[in-house]
Amino acid sequence: MTSFQAIRKRAADRKGGEAALGALLPDVPDNERLAAIPDDRILAEMTKRIFCSGFNWDLIQIKWPGFEDAFLGFQPEKLLRQPPEFWDARVSDKRIVRNGQKIMSVAANAQFVADIAAEHGSFGRFLADWPTDDQIGLLHLIGKRGSRLGGNTGRYFLRFIGKDSFMLSRDVVACLRDAGLEIAESPSSKRDMGRIQALFNQWHQETKLPYTHLSRICAMSIGENYMGDSHVEED
Repeated sequence: MTSFQAIRKRAADRKGGEAALGALLPDVPDNERLAAIPDDRILAEMTKRIFCSGFNWDLIQIKWPGFEDAFLGFQPEKLLRQPPEFWDARVSDKRIVRNGQKIMSVAANAQFVADIAAEHGSFGRFLADWPTDDQIGLLHLIGKRGSRLGGNTGRYFLRFIGKDSFMLSRDVVACLRDAGLEIAESPSSKRDMGRIQALFNQWHQETKLPYTHLSRICAMSIGENYMGDSHVEED
């Protein structure tokens, strides 16, 4: 296996040096900040990631104030009191992107967020308390109990909400395979996910870097990104 030290050196060389590489890394995730996120913001971020999947992200961002109005500020307790007519009306609501299945995922995920909050105090606390060395287990739970939160949507949700986590973009997977990890080009099997988690756990123990940084450095070490280029395909 290629050492992470070698991967980091390659990323630094591509980006113009260690200082330049460091400037491209995101803030270190803060578990206490994550634990303090209100449940309505959790549901809002879930919804944004679901609607961004398959749509232009800029369009969703432009229309986002309309989403906030249409879905009552994403307050789970309010949404769970709404009659079927409320959800029927959202399908023709011009303030939002009118995708019936994604709209109904808001109702399902309002229940999901409320259930987890009842079990753990809040959804943010649940996320903060989940061990970072078992991201695969967390994604499995979110995908099973939530609606439309599987695959990359779940991973983007964790990343944007502030959970320390790795991505599995094309460049990250290429980095893992280049390092010698035997996984598919589009990994999805339980075996591949276990191997990926184990390698990130090993790198985390060796470097003490957050998983978010490990993932970003991987992405910058390979693929079409260049010196001085702030774009990273990982995100």
